[in-house]
Amino acid sequence: MVQEKMNADLKKTLDEIGFNAKKASSVLNNASAHQKNSFFDFAITAIQQDAESILDANKLDVEQATENNKDTAFVDRLALDQKRLDGICKTLEEIKLFEDPVGKVLASWDRPNGLNISRVATPLGVIGLIFESRPNVAADAGGLCLKSGNAVILRSGKDGLRSASAIVASLQKALVSCRLPKECIQIVPSESREAATMMLEGINGSIDVIVPRGGKSLVAEVEKSAKVPVFGHLEGICHVYVDQDADQEKGLSVCINAKMRRTGICGAAETILVHENIAASFVPKLISALSDLDCEIRCCKNTLAFDKRALPATEEDWSTEYLSAIVSIKSVADTMEAVKHIASFGTGHTESIISENKITQSEFTDAVDSAIVMINASTQFADGGEFGLGGEIGIATGKFHARGPVGVDQLTSFKYIVTGDGHIRG
Repeated sequence: MVQEKMNADLKKTLDEIGFNAKKASSVLNNASAHQKNSFFDFAITAIQQDAESILDANKLDVEQATENNKDTAFVDRLALDQKRLDGICKTLEEIKLFEDPVGKVLASWDRPNGLNISRVATPLGVIGLIFESRPNVAADAGGLCLKSGNAVILRSGKDGLRSASAIVASLQKALVSCRLPKECIQIVPSESREAATMMLEGINGSIDVIVPRGGKSLVAEVEKSAKVPVFGHLEGICHVYVDQDADQEKGLSVCINAKMRRTGICGAAETILVHENIAASFVPKLISALSDLDCEIRCCKNTLAFDKRALPATEEDWSTEYLSAIVSIKSVADTMEAVKHIASFGTGHTESIISENKITQSEFTDAVDSAIVMINASTQFADGGEFGLGGEIGIATGKFHARGPVGVDQLTSFKYIVTGDGHIRG
């Protein structure tokens, strides 16, 4: 009986959040660029003024996560300090400076009968964001959705709920200050699984799109259970292919960065493919450099003998997202074998080719069907901020609507505006 009442109360709360988000979305749809931009100025001020309360809330979250034996990497993603709050404010400032995507004419043409047809960008409506331990996601998502004219409903994992709620409180102060409904940015005040389920079901049609931000299990559950469209990626099994025409020093630098800069992000390289013609010269240097950085090396049978520190790779390694200091290395006969391997084991996230041969570069970029394909660059650049998008709400690996970093432009749809002069159709 108690559980039934709790579920009923939660449903009532979520229904109210969804209803208010829908109303706020209608107001926001007609907000001017100036009004939306003023939100960012107020938001930065509010976060700076509320820094102590935000950090106090985060301290409680970190203490609880430590008591629950969360690992060091998890606690690091969760933790906030003044420097990270400054980073949140910097991201909000960057988002503010982008051109307002709403109302942008994407294309326009005249028909022989005199009709003018324009395709114009419009907001998606209400976005539901389910995320895990990073409190900064609340600010990033709030800012990106606001700029693109969308209301957002946030559902934080339990480990960061206090921190994210404190940040949302500051954002809502800013919304009130710029005379927009505070319900443009809301957070679900519950850590229960039922709250996430209700969001995946759309909260009575209130949510237009769901975005998951988190690990494999979260994204898999969202993509499996959602009854509304999803922007998401299940895993980031990213590859670097070092071609026979690579500048090997350049290749070594890129591979080390792609694997070791931050091993726990979705853009970290998990498998390095090396053309067999340079394997004997390149792989020993690669193993040595990565081993010196305490990276575990798992090699195919053709590269295993190059260094006794290497371990034999299994078939499972090629389809594993390590998210840690482990990498698999495989030699391939040519570019097409590298492409075939990526097609078999990749997840459509990010791949990079290291080559000075323009023809080979084109062959690779044409053949690889991933959201992001790089040439002579680290896969760790797979990030909305690095793309100049002012932060991202996620990386989408599907082919529906948005692909790659999901920034303000990707958070819009469009409508057609047809202008005539008394036209009638015969």
